[in-house]
Amino acid sequence: MKTLTKSALVIGIQAALVSQLSFAQVAQESERALESITVTAQKRTQSIQEVPISIATLNGEQFENIFAGGEDILALAVRVPGLYAETSNGRVAPRFYIRGLGNIDFDLAASQPVSIVMDDVVKENVILKSFPLFDVEQVEVLRGPQGTLFGRNTTAGMVKFDSVKPSDEFDAYVKLGVGTFGTLNVEGAVGGSLTDELSGRFSVLSQDRDDWIDNAYTGQDNVMGGFDEKAWRGQLAYEPSEDFSALLNVHGRELDATASMFRANALTRGSNDLNQNFDRDVVYYDGDIDGNGADNNPQQYENYGASLKLEFGLEDMTFTSITAIENAEGTGVGDIDGGVVLQEAADVDGDGTTELTYPGNIAFDAVTQDNLDDLEQTTQEFRLASDIAGPLNWQVGAFYYESSFNVTSIDGFFGASTVFHDNTTWAIFGQTSYDINEKLNITGGLRYTDDEKSLSVGEQNVNGFALVIGAASIQEYDDINVDDSHVSWELSANYRITPNTSIFGRVANGFRAQTIQGRDVAFEGAPSVADSETINSIEAGVKSDLLDDTLRINFAAFSYEIDDIQFSAIGGGANNTALINADKGTGYGFEVDAQYLVTDNLTVTAGFSYNHTEIKDDSLTVLPCGADPSIGFTGNCTVLDPSADGYSVSIDGNPFPQAPETIFNFTARYAFPVGDDGEISIYTDWAVQGKTNIFLYRSMEFKSNDNFEGGLRIAYENFADDYSIALFGRNITDEENLKGAIDFNNLTAIVNQPRVFGIEAKVRFY
Repeated sequence: MKTLTKSALVIGIQAALVSQLSFAQVAQESERALESITVTAQKRTQSIQEVPISIATLNGEQFENIFAGGEDILALAVRVPGLYAETSNGRVAPRFYIRGLGNIDFDLAASQPVSIVMDDVVKENVILKSFPLFDVEQVEVLRGPQGTLFGRNTTAGMVKFDSVKPSDEFDAYVKLGVGTFGTLNVEGAVGGSLTDELSGRFSVLSQDRDDWIDNAYTGQDNVMGGFDEKAWRGQLAYEPSEDFSALLNVHGRELDATASMFRANALTRGSNDLNQNFDRDVVYYDGDIDGNGADNNPQQYENYGASLKLEFGLEDMTFTSITAIENAEGTGVGDIDGGVVLQEAADVDGDGTTELTYPGNIAFDAVTQDNLDDLEQTTQEFRLASDIAGPLNWQVGAFYYESSFNVTSIDGFFGASTVFHDNTTWAIFGQTSYDINEKLNITGGLRYTDDEKSLSVGEQNVNGFALVIGAASIQEYDDINVDDSHVSWELSANYRITPNTSIFGRVANGFRAQTIQGRDVAFEGAPSVADSETINSIEAGVKSDLLDDTLRINFAAFSYEIDDIQFSAIGGGANNTALINADKGTGYGFEVDAQYLVTDNLTVTAGFSYNHTEIKDDSLTVLPCGADPSIGFTGNCTVLDPSADGYSVSIDGNPFPQAPETIFNFTARYAFPVGDDGEISIYTDWAVQGKTNIFLYRSMEFKSNDNFEGGLRIAYENFADDYSIALFGRNITDEENLKGAIDFNNLTAIVNQPRVFGIEAKVRFY
């Protein structure tokens, strides 16, 4: 059924595009045209068609529809060619991937090669990356290394979010959405002039969903799956003259929700299809950290921050200062095995203790709690940029980053262990762009980065049963300090063939600093360290507006090679989280972004990406799916990689984990007038995720292919009274897609969100 549905969809899309393109070739010239898009990918405002970088944007109705059902930032996954995201930490700690590059590490101290920048501030920790999205002006996805101008650790690329800024004009809106599962979304903002020199804007978001998943083991109905998310943002803009402006941004977020749902043995050995053990509405959980019974995977986090952006107009130059602080803390509990292991005193056969598991075989009980405490991030950027009309544009600057936090991991057997992380980074950078002539522009950039990290171990095995019975002991760990520096660079060119078509080429070098992972301390293991990685990337593309500016097609092809690529080896019998370096990692592929204004009433967009990745290290092995040489267990899945010693498997030649080989997305919006002041629109969006390997090793079970989801929105908008009302649906075919897994003691699956239907109303005030 899934294959038939997708085939019909693709055939329909192709037929519509072919027929409309044929019509457009013979139609008379129309006044309709696509809107121009401006981006700040190079820290100055430019047309997206002129920037020599592969960029995709999301804004307006397209962006709002994705989040209509109360979705979090993970909803961006597969909505842009080359961009993917997933998590095993609920609505916090998202893991992003661009062109296949990312990090599957689930720990709260994980480092990622995709940077998230919100309102000019890099969000480095995984908790900060999950700040809710609301009152957003535009999202920019920059593919490929961005290491000369932005932040740090951008070997894969970056996702840049810009909120709606204060203005002199009064503007306000209120949006209310109600949906299935008790979903209630409220969003609003108000802004305008406060004095002749001061303007402000205040935005709020409230997302709620009732618990809807039963715990069949405890007999509790509707005790998991819900969330209560509150976020706000206040901005003040001060502009006393043309030569000075200041923008203050203060924001906060509080989350009370359910962590990720782990589904024990939802996969059958030899297959990646969800089996009879999977029931979206029911789990069997006995996870108990505090001794008060099943915890039901609770999750609570809060995050507050502020930034101040100052701009000074100098003679032919602009000086910019951006100062920002972020604080966060929180906790989450997970019944990691996803089921129940029951032990009875005796069985009916008189053979002694009998173990009963729900559902399926589970080797041992596993429940963990992770606490993030005292996260403090401070960033400072200074930038001096040219501000004069002419062929030459330049900017130079300096960047400083400092963060500290501690993570306490609590295991039901080993007890609590705490590790402390510190990181200091500073950089200097410069970039210049020169118009050789009216058609050719050359851009070059350099950045020197110095990065220092440290880890120390605090208390271990606190209140641990393993310590009491002698199964564990207090370990001695020396402090770990690592430091590295690197010069990143890029060179690009953009050549305008015609006024509406340009080609570009870009070569870039990026740097991802060394990383330290201390999670294994909680399980009597030693911390691990990964050396720095460097990437050399080359890409070329074409950007074109065709058919009298009604069709926009942007294409880019790329190839990259990474030396000492960092990976996280997750799993094995002990469920280790070890950092490793492979000799090399390679990737190549392409992306296409298209938008077509078919008629005055019909607009379609389509995007496709192909991404081939490969690990190159003929000596690197990992332990797969529960394999443990210490107890003679070879694993619980069907491994496809060659075995090196009967337990570990080679990963040489494998694709990167969680790197979709293909991504396809499509939207269509048809609107027609109603009366003199109204419009009815029908909007649909679809996204398809191609072959994806979940772990470093390959197996029959831990992979996905052709996952897809679709959305639908039918709306009426009244332009005279500035209100709209809409019926919406997300995941309208109620697909059950495998998104992730836990592999160490059974075949645990993580799946996507269920279908949500609802109604949404929005009113604007001017």
